[in-house]
Order: sequence, then C-alpha cells, then structure tokens
Amino acid sequence: MQLKDKVAVVTGSSSGIGKGIALEFAREGAAVVVNYHSHPEGAEEVVSSISDGGGQAVAVQADVSRADDVQKLVDAAVQQFGGLDVMVNNAGIEKKVPFLDTPLDLWNEVIGVNLTGPFLGCQIAARQMVKQGRGGRIINISSIHEDMTMPTNAPYCASKGGLRMLMRTIAVELAPHGITVNNIAPGAIATAIDAASRADPKKMETLLDQIPMHRMGTPEEVGRMAVYLASDDSKYVTGATLFIDGGMIRYATPL
Repeated sequence: MQLKDKVAVVTGSSSGIGKGIALEFAREGAAVVVNYHSHPEGAEEVVSSISDGGGQAVAVQADVSRADDVQKLVDAAVQQFGGLDVMVNNAGIEKKVPFLDTPLDLWNEVIGVNLTGPFLGCQIAARQMVKQGRGGRIINISSIHEDMTMPTNAPYCASKGGLRMLMRTIAVELAPHGITVNNIAPGAIATAIDAASRADPKKMETLLDQIPMHRMGTPEEVGRMAVYLASDDSKYVTGATLFIDGGMIRYATPL
C-alpha cells in the first residue's frame, strides 16, 4: 500500500475526479477527509465506500474560497487522524460565457473557487506540514487549459493559468521544508457533469477527434496519477504539471 498511514484532504471529493482520487487514496491505505460544498449525500456515499473497504474517512462541508472553511478541513484531518500528509486542491467550477458578456460576478466566483481556493489550500496545508516537520505533498487539479485556450471560458482558463504559476512559485519556496507541489492537468474526463454531452453522438465525435487516443479518461486514472504524486515514489518531483489527456494538449489538425 503506497499511502499506508498517510492522511489526505481532497477538496470537492463528493463526486467526479475528486471522488476518484479519494477512493484511490483509500485503496492505498490513506485516511481521507472527503470535502463537499452543498451535497452531503455524495460525500457520505464516498465515506461509506471507503469504510466498507476497511478504510478511514470523514465527510466535512467547506467552501474552499473561504479561509475559515479550508482551515476546518485541515483541522479535521489533524483531529480525526492525527496530522496531514497530502493536500489535494481539486474543487473547481466552470461557467462558459462569451468574453464580452462575462459579468464581473461570474469572474469573481470562478477565480474565488478555482484560484483563491487552491491558494488557501496550499497555504493552510503547508503551514500544518511545516509545523509537523515531516514534509508533505500538495497536489492541485488543474486542467489542460492552464496552457490551452478555450473560447467562451476566459475566467476558467485564467484561473488554471494562474494555478500553474502559483504551483511553480511555491514549489520553490516549500522545497526546503520537504514539501512537494505539483499540478495534475486532466483533459476530457468522463464524469456525471458531462453526461449530456456524452449522450450526444455529434458532440462526442467532435471531442474524440481532438484526442489522439480517441477516448475520454476516467476519474480512476486521474486518481492513480494522484497516488503517484502523493507517494514516496515521487519525492524528487516538484514544480511540475503532469498532463493526463490522451494527448489532447498536443493535438494538431493534419495539413
């Protein structure tokens, strides 16, 4: 078990990619703080799955754009399981609107969750890790759109581009403390959020034509990559973005 006796917080882990990460962490022996924002039933289902498999988990409500709430997640890890070894900043939102029509409130909401949230998660987790004195792992779930444009999605792309430079900068600052900081950048991952698109053959054909491997990824595959970054196998990896996208970031239309 690669994460035996480790304690992890995974934000936004009541569904989708976050759920996949939480379940993979538990399979590898980690105790997990499962975070949700407004749907406790999903988080409780994840906790039950982990418990049924012999693991340890607790569900905690938090809005990651609020410092007090993020502190609550870290405190839960310390109080319930004795410390914090891995922080996964996964929670995120996406709202597509043409740039000229994007209201400031939408910009602030997306930046608040997708960039301020990871900033708070990184900082509060790192403070706890430094206090413990045994290093740690910080993993941010970014997107191929930290590098790749996506028209009608300027706030989302800006938040992911900002997350890339946040990660790179603090990786350098935290390295002397034995804390690694890395991003995972998923491409098209099959989750409940995009079920409608997957049910539309024309949309799926257009999407798959842009993925060299011609399929979507799964939350479990992202979870396995997160396990690697959380484990001792990656102790010399920091300041990096690992893409998991079937080659989509390298796609080019043949001439």
